Amino acid sequence: MPKSKKRSNRGGGQHKSVQPFSDEDVSIETLSQCSNISDTASFDEGAEVDEEANLEEFEYKLKGLIDSMLDKSAKTRQTALEGLRGALTSKLLYDFITERRMTLTDSLERCLKKGNSAEQCAAASLASLLCIQVGAGIESEEVFKNLKPILKKIICDGTANLQARTACVTTLGVCCFVAADEISDLYSTMEFLENLFTTSYPKEETKNGFHNTHSTSLHMTALLTWTLLLTVCPASEVKKILEKHLPKLPSLLSCEDVNMRITAGETLALLFELARELEADFEYDDMDLLTKKLKALATDGNKHRAKTEKKKQRSVFRDVLKAVEERDFPSETVRFGPERMYIDSWVKKLTYDTFKEILGSGVQYHLQTNEFVRDVFELGPPVMFDAATLKSMKISRFERHLYNSAAFKARTKARSKLRDKRADVGEMF
Repeated sequence: MPKSKKRSNRGGGQHKSVQPFSDEDVSIETLSQCSNISDTASFDEGAEVDEEANLEEFEYKLKGLIDSMLDKSAKTRQTALEGLRGALTSKLLYDFITERRMTLTDSLERCLKKGNSAEQCAAASLASLLCIQVGAGIESEEVFKNLKPILKKIICDGTANLQARTACVTTLGVCCFVAADEISDLYSTMEFLENLFTTSYPKEETKNGFHNTHSTSLHMTALLTWTLLLTVCPASEVKKILEKHLPKLPSLLSCEDVNMRITAGETLALLFELARELEADFEYDDMDLLTKKLKALATDGNKHRAKTEKKKQRSVFRDVLKAVEERDFPSETVRFGPERMYIDSWVKKLTYDTFKEILGSGVQYHLQTNEFVRDVFELGPPVMFDAATLKSMKISRFERHLYNSAAFKARTKARSKLRDKRADVGEMF
């Protein structure tokens, strides 16, 4: 396993040794190579003839892109990052990545430190994909621990580009979700994210109760990733967090930004879901006031708001209101190949939405083939169906729905129990 950034195969001398970063123009030859691999259509999986030769060519191009991550040209580096992202979303590359993860991690760290905002966004996105590709284990844990300090530094830098800071928040949360093995890593990351989004809580000294800030998107993303990590917390920690944040979160429903209102509403629905899993007879103290707010948002006719904004808000808050009042969830079906997955809870919806954001158009491929992603949604090992098997399958939709729902809840409880045990062990020392 290589420990340095030097490569033994330089592709016939095409890729130069590591140079300091600069903004000089990119060569046509390097750009051509990067653009070829960034087009996922060029990754032809259907050709059976000369499959081994195609694989060798594919990996040769990937090696070229990894070398290009350290090119002097910012344009070349960004194109290489985007090309690798296209490859990681469209193919499983566990062995290839595992052998080069140290080189990739070092290169990503350098891109995050030295790159411009666009390069930082691309590097952050690639880091999330890297963890999802290798799955839970020592490999992803090393990636997370190496990148965590620089991600936090960018997020806390008020002079940094807001989009880059937001991308780093998502990556910090996703990498923690995938890789964090120690309960202390999970808690410290959640505390860091909590310190971000709680600054959006209303303050008495401002005119409308809220900070007049351009960082709403950053706080909204922090709230989403914090909520994702909450879904794998031990039950004892979930109970503490519910007691702390359930009284305060409804204040965000009055935020001027529609996306923050929607994020707060969906987070409340998920927290109510978790609370009722802990206590079947859970009761919220200010239920009347909360339902009144939710009903107002679900029927909002404010003339000062855009029509599309009101339509989006009303649709979401109708579902949130049903979740809070009736414990209902509008289930949906995700199809990938011959398989089906039912999104039938707020926890599962948030998890799926997060993976969909990272994987993009490759989410269906990873649901079919990526063992880690399948484990997250309790889909079992990857399966291959022939035509005869498919025809003989007569499992009803309702039966599949029950299986998926039970499996996902079992996985969440299993993770919580495991983290409880780790927490207990930690307290002994």
